[in-house]
Amino acid sequence: MGTRIGNRYLVTDEERSRFETDGFVHLPGVLTEEEVAEIEPVYDAFMRGEIDVTGRDLYDMVTGEFGTDPTHYAIFNVMLPRKYYPEWQGSVYEQCSHSIAEQLCGEGMTLDFDQLLAKQPGRGDAVFAWHQDQAYWINTEDRRTATCWLAVDDSTPDNGCMQFLLGSHREPVRPHRPAGASREEQHTLVTDLRPDEHPVLVPINRGDITVHNEGVLHGSGGNTSAGNRRRAYINAYRSEETVRAERALGFTHSHNDDQEVLSQVDGLLAADEATD
Repeated sequence: MGTRIGNRYLVTDEERSRFETDGFVHLPGVLTEEEVAEIEPVYDAFMRGEIDVTGRDLYDMVTGEFGTDPTHYAIFNVMLPRKYYPEWQGSVYEQCSHSIAEQLCGEGMTLDFDQLLAKQPGRGDAVFAWHQDQAYWINTEDRRTATCWLAVDDSTPDNGCMQFLLGSHREPVRPHRPAGASREEQHTLVTDLRPDEHPVLVPINRGDITVHNEGVLHGSGGNTSAGNRRRAYINAYRSEETVRAERALGFTHSHNDDQEVLSQVDGLLAADEATD
């Protein structure tokens, strides 16, 4: 188990090895109870729609709905919350997660994007479809990624904890398809598991982090609990060179990016190649 020194989390050799072998790693107790509690008031203000968010950056990842009351969304999603609430920039969580990213992926990692994902209790439909993160992104020469997923609530099988397919990052990006009729209608992308593939559930406690790379297959089930929310706060790190390349092509990870850019992401290109 790693340790905290100030606003750095020191990753162990065993944790680094699991990240490389499995495509993800669970890091327990990265943030204290007090540090997580400081996040909650702003997080909940986002969930109530009290912080202005532009267009599709406040979005239901199940239905594709946006611009409406977010309190009824199945999977509440905010892209780039630091943009809309700048006071989060440079937070303890950001400092800890950045230190983790550089230990797992090397120096020169920078925050590419951040995201909020939440599921209300009693929402069995809040299923996050199987996908690889790289499928949502444009191709770059350096794909190294450390996506830090902070549990703001205990994340359990009942409320829709993360699931991973161990070692799946070793294969190329699979063909993905829009969950709706088109990418413009539904931002969410979907791929399929094969019958012989068996993912693992990864329940974690409030203040814990999972870190996954760009290629590991993952998803999550609905929140069938009677009263437990499942809130997560994501910071995703990539190399400075990769982020510059993305921005030069107009790719910012906002759901408001140009549809022509969003149509060129790796998962859709893999699907096109599979049908050629």
